[in-house]
Parts: sequence; structure tokens; C-alpha cells
Amino acid sequence: MAQRIEDYALLGDGQTAALVGRDGSIDWMCVPRFDSPACFAALLGTPDNGYWRIAPHGATVATRRRYRGHSLVLQTDWETPEGTVRVIDTMPPRGQAADIVRVVEGVSGRVRVDMTLAVRFDYGSIVPWVSRHGRQWRAVAGPDAVWLRTPVPLEGKDFTTVASFDVAAGDRVPFVLTYRESHLPAPTPVDAQDALVQTERFWRDWVGRCDVDAGTWDDVVKQSLVTLKALIYEPTGGVMAAVTTSLPEQLGGPRNWDYRYCWLRDSTFTLSALLESGYRPEARAWREWLLRTVAGDPSDLQIMYGLDGRRRLPELELGWLEGYEGSRPVRIGNAASEQLQIDVWGEVVDSLHLARLAGVNHDHDAWNLTKHLLDWLEGNWQQADNGIWESRGPRRHHVYSKVMAWVGMDRAVQAAERFGHDGPVDDWRRTRRAIRREVLERGYDTERGTFTQFYGSQGLDASLLLLPQVGFLPGDDERVVGTVHAIDRELTRDGFVQRYDNVDTDTDDGLPGGEATFLACSFWMVDALCAIGELDKARRRFERLVDLRNDVGLLSEEYDPTTGRQLGNTPQAYSHVGLVNSALALRRGEVSARTRPHHR
Repeated sequence: MAQRIEDYALLGDGQTAALVGRDGSIDWMCVPRFDSPACFAALLGTPDNGYWRIAPHGATVATRRRYRGHSLVLQTDWETPEGTVRVIDTMPPRGQAADIVRVVEGVSGRVRVDMTLAVRFDYGSIVPWVSRHGRQWRAVAGPDAVWLRTPVPLEGKDFTTVASFDVAAGDRVPFVLTYRESHLPAPTPVDAQDALVQTERFWRDWVGRCDVDAGTWDDVVKQSLVTLKALIYEPTGGVMAAVTTSLPEQLGGPRNWDYRYCWLRDSTFTLSALLESGYRPEARAWREWLLRTVAGDPSDLQIMYGLDGRRRLPELELGWLEGYEGSRPVRIGNAASEQLQIDVWGEVVDSLHLARLAGVNHDHDAWNLTKHLLDWLEGNWQQADNGIWESRGPRRHHVYSKVMAWVGMDRAVQAAERFGHDGPVDDWRRTRRAIRREVLERGYDTERGTFTQFYGSQGLDASLLLLPQVGFLPGDDERVVGTVHAIDRELTRDGFVQRYDNVDTDTDDGLPGGEATFLACSFWMVDALCAIGELDKARRRFERLVDLRNDVGLLSEEYDPTTGRQLGNTPQAYSHVGLVNSALALRRGEVSARTRPHHR
């Protein structure tokens, strides 16, 4: 049985990732890319679906884990009655092939250690043929092959590779697992010790480029930036939402989605975090990915794409996997890619504007694309859509979607006024006024003093917390203050924010049951509280969110205050981007408060 979601740590090489549990088992890894089929899928099924465990034999007294510095070099110490043993895990930045390096070290005493490797290709459905090739063992099936190299004697049993060995103080026993397509020659294995040193140096150098001062939360921000870096597909610059699929938003329920893709909606938030932290090359690569990916007919814009800009993401169900804690179905692909979500057009325009303000890359192609997107938006902003949360219920006139259409027009007007770009500016101004007027008339409930999820709705939506952040209204506007307080009152559970309420309101998302609180929305609440001047409350909320991170600083998509568990796909880029942006917003607010003149 898989462990709790928060019991997993992340390894990554810039092209794929692995999740390592506190018990020393790698229960999830896709090869050779993030969105490839998994060769370890025990996370979504059983050990029969593939895993790789290295851990002490028998009982342990204590387990301690940490990343070495701000890196993805994981150190796990197990204290046993016989002594203490350490396992250091990492994935070196991708070279010839995808490698996982695991080094077992004796710290004290003499400890018996067990190693079990069960490779299962195609999300745990294919059992490979395992054979010995000199000092290496190979598991092969069809196009896929995994090689294991270690000085420890290995045995094969039921298509599984096992070993048991003693480790005394000062001993070092390396294991190197390498994926390579089966038609290629055997890979040259990396040297385990060199890989550890080089990987630590890589992360130390990368974190050293961070030029933002987050004050009290500097270490927290840097570890979240490391996580965000690990979610960037290095060959293209695309930023993935999470490394997993189908980890449930509701234990035992059907809200299980594939998040191994790039959402356009994340672009503004991600660019903001990267640019403000000094990571211009990553921001530039993300912007270039965006330009390549959305090129073409603006009416064909999707809400998400593959890591390389691929458009077709057909949704399938993997019936042989029982799902995380029985949460079925397990899905790959994502049918939400075919939805209409009007806000995405505004978000792309906003992202390109943010990059323009930061001076990232030449602007000619970006401006031509912007004008085409605006042409479509002018003619279609009045349509009902599926909304930001990918509702599989009926289309509605979602307030946030209309606001982001306003943002698109507003950023175009700013570009013309500030940078002299050409275009029908008067038309954009007229459309901007029309959208604003309609939202204020139809999207605001004067009796309750709050904006609503969609026109005529009684429900609220956490995306409305972003109104001051995108500039639709200032933070001191009474309608913004009323909306923030209403969401805090009606959508907040134990200080954490839900996206919306589909149980006690007129919201219909097309699925049964509810869900836990959404961590990105909880960070948006921090930002909104900063915007309306409630800094002390914002700081308290932020500190509670920071405390939700697991022992190595990771956050998934959601948190259930009732059970005290993280839920949803992990680690979640939206959550970590939210953490970075909220920390910086708090820092700015506190600096501003200290420098503001005091009057008697």
C-alpha cells in the first residue's frame, strides 16, 4: 500500500522525476519523460505495479530525512537497534540517459539492508524480462529497458531483483539505475560518488542565482523555487503542474486527474515568481515555450498543452490500477484540454505583458500574437464558459473569466500607451469599459456585498481573490474588501480556502461530492489580505500554510483540515508558486509598513 502523499520526497533530473517514500521505496517514476508511462506505479496500485526499495531489514527506531542544502539530494537516516544507516538519493541532471543514484552509507554499528527492485513498464501493466549482463542487470520489455549496476551480489526472483547485505560504519554501497531505450547499447553508468558531488554543485550554483530577499521566509522560498525548477521540462522550458496523475482530491472519489501537463493559466504566476527571484533564463524559456505553443489560430487556444506543446491529450482510464487508497478511476491524459475557458486568453496576454515589462526577449512576435488573441477575445468574451476550475457541468458566465478578458484588453491598452505598440487602441478601450460595466452590474451581489462565482449565482469563487492583484479594482475598494471577507467567511475551513462550494450552493461541477481546501487559493487569500491592508492576518495565514509542508518542504495540491492530510497531485507547481509570491507580497507589505510615515 502506498504511503501518505506527504510522506514522499522528490527527485528530478530536469526531464523526469521520482517520488521516494519515508520507507525508502520509490513508488512513482515515469521514463524517459515526466509524461511517459511509469515504470514504478505502486503509488497508484500495489507493489506488483512496480517499486524500488532500499531500507534496513527489520524494525527501525527513527527515520530522519532532509535535502542537502537547497537541493534535490535526499538524505535519509534510519536508526535501528543494531546501528544507524544512511541512504543518499538523487537524480543527476540528465546526461546520456536518465539515472537514479542511491548510495547506502554505514553511520554506526552494523545494519542489515534489503534491496528490492520490481520494474513494471506501462504504468505497472508489463512485467519485463530480467537478465544479467556482466556486472549489470537489465529489465527489458518492448521499447523500454532499465539497467542496474552495483557491487552487491543480486538475485532474480519472480521477475524481481533482490539483495540483502550488511553495512558497517564507514561503508559505502552504490546503486545506479539507468533507463535507456531497449534498442540502444547498454548505457555507460555514472559514477555514484561523482554524481552526488556534481548534483549538489548544480543545485548550489542554481540557488546561488536567486537574488530576492524574502526575509524570514528566505529558506522556505528557496526550497520552493528548487521544487519549481524540478517541474520545468528542460528541453522546452514548459512548466508542468505536478509530476503525478490521479492522486485524489477526495479519498475514494472520482476527482482524479492527470497533471503532467502545462497549464497556460499558470503562466503569469510562474513568470512573476521566476522574474522576481532573478531566474530570467527560466522565465525566458517559459515565455518562448508559450509563444511556440499558442502559435496558430487564436480560436484554437487550449487551457493546457503537453511538455513540448503537444495539443492532443486524450483522456484514458487505466483499469488495472486500483487507485491511490481506492480512488478510481486512474486517468492519463486530460479531457479538460478541450474546454472553453475565456480567462486563458487574458492570462496569455497578461503573461506576455509581464515579460515585456521585464525586458525578456524581443517583442515583435509576441505583439503580433497578442493582437490576434485580442481580436478573438473582442468577439467572444460574452460567451459562457467552463470557468477556471474546469467544471464538467454546464457552461456559465463566470465572473473571473470576464475579469481576465478585461485584463487582456487592459494590458493591450497599456502596451500601446507605454511602449507605443500599434493596434486599434480605441476599440480595446471601449471593450475594456464594456466588460467592466457588465461585471460590476451582473457579477456583484449588492445585498451581500460580494462578487459571485457567475452571473446570478449565490455561490462564491476563490478566484475572485485575485481581483486586486490583476488590477480590476484597488484593494481598498469596498467591493473587494467585502468579497475577501465573504470568501473568508463562506469558503474557508480552519483558515484554508476552498475553490468553491458545490454542495450547498447552485454550483454544479458535474461530479459527485466535495473536495478539500485548495492550497493555491489559500495563498491567494494571503495576497488578498495584504492588498486590503490586513497584514497581521495575512502573516498568520501564511505561517500556517508554511507549516503544512512535509518534512522536506513539499506541498501537494490540496489539504484536508479534517484528516490533516495533503491531497491531490504532488508536488504541485501552483502551490509552490503561490508560496513564493505570497512570501514576497508579505515582504513588500512589511517593508512598506515600516517605511510609511507615522502620524500622531
